[in-house]
Amino acid sequence: MASRLYAWARWMVRRRRWVIATWILLLAVVGGLGVTLHGKTSTQFTIPGVEAQQAQDLLKEKFPPAAGGVVRIVVAAPEGKTITDPAQQKALDSVLRKAATVEGVIDVSQPTKVGAVSADRTIAYSDVRFKDEAPEVTEEAKEELATTVEPLRDAGMQVELGGSAMLPQTEAGGPAELVGVVIAFVVLAVALGSIVAAGLPLLTALIGVAVGLLGTMFVSGFVEMTGTATVLALMIGLAVGIDYALFVISRHREQLADPDTSWEESIARATATAGSAVVFAGATVVIALAALAITGIPFLTIMGLAGAGTVLIAVLVAISLLPAVLGVFGERMRPRRPKKAKRSNRAPGSWGLAWARGVTRTPAVVLVTGILGLLFLALPARDLRLGLPSYAAQPEASTQHKSYDLLSEGFGPGFNATLITVVDTEHIPQDQRQNAVTQLRGTLVADKNVAAVSPPVPSRSGDVVVMAVMPKSSPDAEATTDLVHRMRDQAPKVTDAGGALYVTGQTAMAIDVADKLGEALPLFIGVIVLLALVLLAVAFRSVLVPLKAALGFLLSVGASLGASVWVFQQGHLNSLLDVSAVGPVTSFLPILLTGVLFGLAMDYEVFLVSRMREHYEHTKDAAEAIAQGVSNSARVVVAAALIMVAVFGGFIFNEDPIVKAIGFSLAFGVFIDAFVVRMTLVPAAMALIGRRAWSMPRWLDRLLPDVDIEGARLPAAAPVDPPTHPRAEEKTPRGKAATRV
Repeated sequence: MASRLYAWARWMVRRRRWVIATWILLLAVVGGLGVTLHGKTSTQFTIPGVEAQQAQDLLKEKFPPAAGGVVRIVVAAPEGKTITDPAQQKALDSVLRKAATVEGVIDVSQPTKVGAVSADRTIAYSDVRFKDEAPEVTEEAKEELATTVEPLRDAGMQVELGGSAMLPQTEAGGPAELVGVVIAFVVLAVALGSIVAAGLPLLTALIGVAVGLLGTMFVSGFVEMTGTATVLALMIGLAVGIDYALFVISRHREQLADPDTSWEESIARATATAGSAVVFAGATVVIALAALAITGIPFLTIMGLAGAGTVLIAVLVAISLLPAVLGVFGERMRPRRPKKAKRSNRAPGSWGLAWARGVTRTPAVVLVTGILGLLFLALPARDLRLGLPSYAAQPEASTQHKSYDLLSEGFGPGFNATLITVVDTEHIPQDQRQNAVTQLRGTLVADKNVAAVSPPVPSRSGDVVVMAVMPKSSPDAEATTDLVHRMRDQAPKVTDAGGALYVTGQTAMAIDVADKLGEALPLFIGVIVLLALVLLAVAFRSVLVPLKAALGFLLSVGASLGASVWVFQQGHLNSLLDVSAVGPVTSFLPILLTGVLFGLAMDYEVFLVSRMREHYEHTKDAAEAIAQGVSNSARVVVAAALIMVAVFGGFIFNEDPIVKAIGFSLAFGVFIDAFVVRMTLVPAAMALIGRRAWSMPRWLDRLLPDVDIEGARLPAAAPVDPPTHPRAEEKTPRGKAATRV
């Protein structure tokens, strides 16, 4: 691999203007397609085939009015007044009549007629039902409805909007995310020792992210995609794009410190060595994200492919656009030679060398202490509960959160968890239908966690009957999940009569998605661990190194999940992280975290251990190889980890609770994996393993391909060209000395 990338990089450098122009043209074309032909991103996470979705499909087919999206207008009377006061009632009736004229609306309920007024008559709600399903209700219709209710606010009433059609769009790119990019730039400047050199990773990463994100927008015009998919693509693409460029540029400047190395030769060798590691590490991220498809869950598959596509572009940028850009800067990327008087007695990488020697001095103690610490962080994960955030998790200032609070205050916490029971009576004899539905309703009313059950509402044909069931517990409560399962246990009472029973609604859908993802998690983790063993065995011609890496990866995932449960489910640090309400961990977070963190963990494993192997191949000294490997890669790995933590950490303060949880878990996971597992436990484990780390059974060695990511078979370095020799005075076309950075 290294030899081919070496030749590839020289070709890129010599045709740098054409390469840069090609990338600019690609950005323009993809940008034009993404801006003009993008589709609408979905706000709902659904899985075909689960019971809640089957019920929705049945309603859409046989009872369309019941399948439409709902915007719930929640109204609170002014202090000292009630909703039923003549003036308040008149204002509300007027607004509801106007709401019925909004395009797409097929029904508007009257609070006083359907019992939608609280016991103290201070809070009421009206359901505005659309003909389209919730994801299809247009933003224009919702904005028109929001304008329609303004007269109620003018009359002194509090008005908030909730309902299935009011799920907010997931967005990114706010000030908090920009802070992460600024921190990344500072880290790059310190790590590379140059402002210009620090700007290049940001520039190339932004180009790659722009191509990937705009391409994702274009694809959204043809497949259903959640807004979280585009945010994930942005998050991962930006982080790996900066890191991959950092690895190549750092190696380039390290080589240019030798005055006898020409800049063109250095670019080719940096791309061949660090670039090989980038390709290999990037391939692991791409495969891990694409492997989300094995879950069989469409929205998660699209999310994984969107992230994988952006990472693939980041790799292509690092091995094509970046060498071309470095070729433009040429000799100016050579580090300044410090004056003798200012030279430090400390050699470059000495702190990394000291760290490695300290860790390997008592490797068993370090290893046991580190493992016990990570297991302690993972302890909260024993109580992991999966779900999707309700409106309680939305920002406190949002209308969705306020509507949730008003409904809980007026009608009880279970009102926001209302479940929809759908009975398909088509195959039940006419004379038995009413009896079957009545018996079912009686059973539901008698349940210990049911506050109320609405009267049965049949479809026009009478083939489908719908009943609303209001629990006593909130949407995120475990008791509500138990209630859904008990309701479904009543299915035999209906099926024995020839019918079918389904339970649906937002709460039931969230429970079904969580159950489905929980079932897929063990298989996905197994596939990922097996993938890690194979890829690292190929990279390092070793059996023990992959085993060590996989175990370290599992410890990182466990610690990150434990921290996520501790914060989002158990409610610690809520005020600091601006978490509006505790609740289950986002249902697809464990799978997503496993896939993403696997790829990123393998990045650090490859960059760190490849430097160890490179030294071992030259000296056959296993102990010194560990020390030198950490010394040569510590600064870059630490900088890369800090950049990822900063980028992911910026998303912690996104208002969307799902994005917030993803940002936190990835930032924490990368921090733990880089600093505790890779920089601490890996050297300790390698010291205990010794020379055995680099051994492999002969039969297995013959089976696996030799990818040569260390560049052992590269040709000898070409002699430096006189015009680019650092001791020779460079001249620009105008005769001015060139500037080095």
